[in-house]
Amino acid sequence: MNKLIHILVVEDDEVDILNIKRAFKKNNVKNHVTYAHNGLEAWNLLKGEEGVEKLNPRPKVILLDVNMPKMNGLELLEKIRTDEELKAISVFILTTSDDENDKWRAHNLNVAGYIIKPISFEKFVSAVATLNSYWSLSEY
Repeated sequence: MNKLIHILVVEDDEVDILNIKRAFKKNNVKNHVTYAHNGLEAWNLLKGEEGVEKLNPRPKVILLDVNMPKMNGLELLEKIRTDEELKAISVFILTTSDDENDKWRAHNLNVAGYIIKPISFEKFVSAVATLNSYWSLSEY
């Protein structure tokens, strides 16, 4: 029996959030998902800061956009990797950024994967299916 894990999606684009929700539904993803609209909001959820209730249980997987206001995805990833409580969380970058510097920085911060957001919804559904297989097969 697969144990469902908590997923945190950090994404500022409402259309992308809707596509993620649709792709999760199409792939029959039953995991609990929390959405944050920028890195600062996600950090507050992870740490229980700024009057925000701390996520419980802590997410095992984070899908993280790079280009966001307030705190971008790579800044958040850096904070996660230097925090003893959070550093073991599997983080997947899910972004439109094909910038080599972003990829290099993300890989040096030990991302589980760097996924360029595809243009077509079908490719997006396929990418989510791959992620679903990963977290379904991983031991947490």
